[in-house]
Formats: sequence, structure tokens, C-alpha cells
Amino acid sequence: MSFAQAHAISDVCVLVRDLEASIAFYRDRLGFRLAHRAPGFADFSGAGLTLALWERGHLSAHTGTPVDPTAPSAMAIAVKFESAAVLDAAHAELSAAGVAFVSPPAVYPWNAYCAYFAGPDGETWELYAWLPGGAPGVLQPNGDTP
Repeated sequence: MSFAQAHAISDVCVLVRDLEASIAFYRDRLGFRLAHRAPGFADFSGAGLTLALWERGHLSAHTGTPVDPTAPSAMAIAVKFESAAVLDAAHAELSAAGVAFVSPPAVYPWNAYCAYFAGPDGETWELYAWLPGGAPGVLQPNGDTP
């Protein structure tokens, strides 16, 4: 069994430029509960995983990991919904909380109903629900298409 199949992702970490702005966004607009706060770092509990924020300079200084402080974020975080109706309700809730969506939820060519917004460091958020027929391109356990 491969690493990815044996170990669930437990945390998603966004490398941020402004920790305080990011804390406010995730706490006040998305409703995450702040669980830990330390210099240069914060994490939140949410449904199913930990969302962590780490200031880019702090990470680099303390771990030696090279981080370009000017690079745009290339992270995307997705949330799967059981239906378009449930996604619409989440969209309304987040919009009321001040989240600016790219556009209203819509049907996309990959057989999904989706809505997108960006976090304060440019990380992309996708809210999605599969349409009838499910996800395209389903593979068999051996990697072949059905």
C-alpha cells in the first residue's frame, strides 16, 4: 500500500504573508475555530481536518525551508458537498459573511456544480458537488479506466 493510500491528509497549511489578516478571514468569514496560536503560526479545527496558517518568513527562518515571500499562493482547497442545494446554502452563508466569490455557483464541464473564492493570500477555494453521473475519469484500482 502506498503512502498516500495508507495515511490520510490531516492538515492543510497555507503559507501566508499576513498572519493576522488570515486569522481574521478564516475565523470571521469562514467560521473556523482557532485551536492554537503561536508566533508565526495558527491552526483551526474544522469539519474533518486541521487548517494551519504559517507565516512564510517564520517557516523559512525556523525550518530552513526556502519560501519566496513574494510568490503568489498556488494552493487550492476543495470542499465537497452532497448536492447543489447544500452548496447553494453554503454559498449564501459565506456571501453573507463577506466572502467575495468569483461568480455565483455554476455548472462546469467536468460534471460538477462549483463556486470559487480566494483567501487573503490568493489561495483558491473550490466548493463543489458532483452532478448526476458523478466524477468523470474514474479509474479502476489498477489505474485503468472502466
